[in-house]
Amino acid sequence: MNVLGIETSCDETSVAVICNEKLTANLISSQNFHSNYGGVVPELSSRAHIQIITPLVKEALSKSNLKLEELDLICATAGPGLIGALLVGLTFAKGLAFTLKKPFVGVNHIEGHIYSGFLMKEKPEFPILVLVVSGGHTLLLRVNSFTAIKKIGSTVDDAAGEAFDKVAKMLGLGYPGGPKIQQAASMGNPDKIKFPVAELKEKYNFSFSGLKTAVLRYIQKNYADAVEISLSDKNDIAASFQKAVISALVRNTKKALEEFEVNSLSLVGGVAANESLRTSFINLGERYNKKVSIPRMEFCGDNAAMIAFRGEKLFEAGITSPLSLSPYPGLSVADFSG
Repeated sequence: MNVLGIETSCDETSVAVICNEKLTANLISSQNFHSNYGGVVPELSSRAHIQIITPLVKEALSKSNLKLEELDLICATAGPGLIGALLVGLTFAKGLAFTLKKPFVGVNHIEGHIYSGFLMKEKPEFPILVLVVSGGHTLLLRVNSFTAIKKIGSTVDDAAGEAFDKVAKMLGLGYPGGPKIQQAASMGNPDKIKFPVAELKEKYNFSFSGLKTAVLRYIQKNYADAVEISLSDKNDIAASFQKAVISALVRNTKKALEEFEVNSLSLVGGVAANESLRTSFINLGERYNKKVSIPRMEFCGDNAAMIAFRGEKLFEAGITSPLSLSPYPGLSVADFSG
């Protein structure tokens, strides 16, 4: 089985090939120019996808020693994501599938992340408690199989990654916020400021809006603007904020570990690249004697390898998508496959 995966949900264009369950190519072209605007500009993102997608597909096939006609399955992200960006990859993939007369699978981007641990040599074991932490989503899930996903908790407002971006902007650190906050936090005192960790009625849900506001109020109270904040103070604010976010994520995951019987614990999504969060999850797994699965950095962010893998597993379960499939920018629990 030769599987082509395409990912264009936001500001990375990625193409991957899996040949007989071996990842032979995972190419990622990042749109770094968005940092000039302080965030992703949807129209510019779509145009960049259009320019690079064909060369990436050709390179991925060449790297895998495959001809286009030798592909057996075409997969692409169908959502959630930016509607224009999604249209580029999804339309390209559907066109290939139609031309080659090959089956097509539209993949939920979040499901790609959920199963990204299986791209590693040491794979998680079902059932898995999965924490998805990205710029747009924070989800706690119990994953029983490749077709059974149960949502346990989610954010009621801002996602963790979104909070990182907004606090980084408050501090004048730039975009993307996750790496900027992590870098500043590594030089700061995480106990300097005690920022609040929200307690919600739904014990597995998350809230980061109050934390974001608390950081804003702290800055407004103590400084005229971001320019007035010393480098040392920025580092302390970043470290204290990061500690609060990680505390919230670990706390809810810990509660779920105590209630649900699972064999593995998995941390996935773009924010899973945060070293402090990765260390906290490794420690949590050791404490509860659970196998911990955290993807390599190249599989934490948006990548087509996870899309190709997820699409192949859906195809093996007898699930394909019609060529009339439209992209969907949002996410609901109904989007999951079981």
